[in-house]
Amino acid sequence: MDAPKKKSTEKKIDSAQEPTTEYKKITDFSTEKEEEMHPILAQLLEKALEQSEQGLGRPHEEVWAEMKAKYNFK
Repeated sequence: MDAPKKKSTEKKIDSAQEPTTEYKKITDFSTEKEEEMHPILAQLLEKALEQSEQGLGRPHEEVWAEMKAKYNFK
C-alpha cells in the first residue's frame, strides 16, 4: 500500500543545520600587493589631474543639467 502523503504544513522546521564557521577579520593589509597601473592609464590620470588643477573641467551639476535638457530626463 501507498504511504499517506504529508501535507505541506507538516514539514519539519530546522531539520538541517549548517555548520558554523568562524571568520577572522584581517586588519593588517600590508601583505596585499599593490596593483600596477598601465602606463597609459597613469599618463591619462596625470593629465586629468593637471586639467582639474587648471580649472578646465566642468561641474557635475552643469553636465547633468545639459543631459536633462537634451534627453528630457526628470
